[in-house]
Amino acid sequence: MKLIVTGGAGFIGSAVIRYLINETDTTVLNVDKLTYAGNLDSLVCVSDNPRYHFAQVDICDGMALQQTFAQFQPDAIMHLAAESHVDRSIDGPAEFIDTNIVGTYTLLETVRSYWQSLDSAAQARFRFHHVSTDEVYGSLGQTGLFTETTPYQPNSPYSASKAASDHLVRAWHHTYKLPVITTNCSNNYGPYQFPEKLIPLIILNALEGKPLPVYGKGENVRDWLYVDDHAHALCLVLEQGKLGETYNIGGHNEKTNLEVVQTVCHILDEILPTSKHKPHSQLITFVTDRPGHDLRYAIDASKIQQTLGWKQQETFETGLHKTVQWYLDNREWWQRVRDGTYRGERLGLG
Repeated sequence: MKLIVTGGAGFIGSAVIRYLINETDTTVLNVDKLTYAGNLDSLVCVSDNPRYHFAQVDICDGMALQQTFAQFQPDAIMHLAAESHVDRSIDGPAEFIDTNIVGTYTLLETVRSYWQSLDSAAQARFRFHHVSTDEVYGSLGQTGLFTETTPYQPNSPYSASKAASDHLVRAWHHTYKLPVITTNCSNNYGPYQFPEKLIPLIILNALEGKPLPVYGKGENVRDWLYVDDHAHALCLVLEQGKLGETYNIGGHNEKTNLEVVQTVCHILDEILPTSKHKPHSQLITFVTDRPGHDLRYAIDASKIQQTLGWKQQETFETGLHKTVQWYLDNREWWQRVRDGTYRGERLGLG
């Protein structure tokens, strides 16, 4: 199979590509604009493989997309390219509207034209896999889970832009019969994650003895999913998912933000017993909450488990331990990131 992965230099996209190149015979074209969070260093381990290719293309550039599709002739596309950080969307929502909504529209139109040009057999094989987030569903109370039929109620510029992209994909399926599949995932964590996200930010701040910022009282709950488990699920949905369907992918690992930070501190205490910052929990600092901070997300992943047989391999504890160790072992990777556009500052103040 020849597959285009948009946003393949990002956190989840690079995990998908590493899996496809290392574990399958798929030929992959990574289409990425290389914004601040796109990092080709995350793909060094597969960059020399003859089945891996890269094109620096903005999904808002229709002409460049058309040329890319004409040259590569893909059998499927997995669409991960997106602006993806809630705090950044609060400070600057325009880029989220452009990339997540206009970019998805431009990509859909390119794919529709390309798909219609294929012969009937190739059309029948083709798949457009749209990768989204559980944040489109809004906020849960103390109980309940997001299912594939939960009404959309996005509460941030980021989640609103992703909800809009989900609706566009659905509309192109129902109006133009484009063969689409959508997935909505819970919070991902793992190696190669950009350091503005909670877990890598806490790890790196703790290593440097900096404050560990926790919004509000740290009571907000998220469902955590190890990125490699997510990558496996995405590839399974692409291969076996039913057209027009949505699949929720979650880790069944609900943790408050404070629990997450405390667990990272505990792991660092174990791995670095001589650290001058031990116990690392003494660095925890409660800061003003994010505007409009959703209380709780939690996904019911029973559909993908029962219909496609997906099962995660990592518990939160094993996955988090692997993640902490990876950042300890790969200082050069994250140091290059911190030498660039992001230096650990607070985002999302509006």
